[in-house]
Amino acid sequence: MPPKILVITGPTASGKTWLAAELAKRHNGEVVSADSMQIYRRMDIGTAKPTAEEMQGVPHHMIDVADPEEDFSAARYVDMAAACVDDVLSCGKLPVLAGGTGLYIDSLLSGRTFAAFDGASPLRSELEARYAREGGEALLRELAQADPDAAARLHPNDAKRIVRALEVWLSTGRTITAHNERTRAVPPRYDALTLTLDYERREDMWARIDRRVDKMMRAGLVEEVRALLDSGVPQRCTAMQAIGYKEMIPVVLGEAAAADAAAQIKLRSRQYAKRQRTWFRRDQEAKRLLWGPVPNFADVLQRSTAYLEEFGI
Repeated sequence: MPPKILVITGPTASGKTWLAAELAKRHNGEVVSADSMQIYRRMDIGTAKPTAEEMQGVPHHMIDVADPEEDFSAARYVDMAAACVDDVLSCGKLPVLAGGTGLYIDSLLSGRTFAAFDGASPLRSELEARYAREGGEALLRELAQADPDAAARLHPNDAKRIVRALEVWLSTGRTITAHNERTRAVPPRYDALTLTLDYERREDMWARIDRRVDKMMRAGLVEEVRALLDSGVPQRCTAMQAIGYKEMIPVVLGEAAAADAAAQIKLRSRQYAKRQRTWFRRDQEAKRLLWGPVPNFADVLQRSTAYLEEFGI
């Protein structure tokens, strides 16, 4: 049987950091982050990276493992996070996977592998240039000759996935459809109990998001973005496209007001939380823990503990 681990997930600002630390303390665990932005060094405020106080003395892994200039992939996350989880297990402790990046979590739990390609090859930039020059329809027609299933699934505007599918085919000689089919046949890497934190009413979630953004602004989000740009981090790199950073770049450049940017961050965070909720609701096995207008921390801890005991942890 795969080893047992605990997963704590949910939309942004739902209390995952708190619950992960609390349960890790009570069950001899260590936390492995599943947040696609907390991996980056020097990006602390805008990613709501847990402070030393919030970690409560519990070891946290997969935080500050990459520089903002790096293009960090899901495949790289799975490789690194699996090593962390396995190390925690080897010490006789409980891995607590906590975060809101659904692709990272699903890929790690399922044992999913990613189609290999040469990252140093100019192929991707060539395909991206072709997409910009010829358009999605033309590249889809080319893809259809090798991988008709993938071509049928993709929209001409989906540049990233079209380029990726062609890249896999041209660099490996195998279609991304065939690779995904083989991956689905792989048994799960871990036996996971998933606890999903959420809100009974979306208005309460929105209010929590707004308070978090206000806190980020008071903590110096503008100054954090300025420091990143001054250090040479490119404006268009993946890390700087994250919610909270992309909106603040015009403020640093003197092209927008901080209050207007903060309002945009709140709006886009709400939109992101909606997408997260849709993703996590697909898991019918997950145990949902819902916050009311006034959070009942004791009740959530009690119910979480009961679920852990029922799961055999």
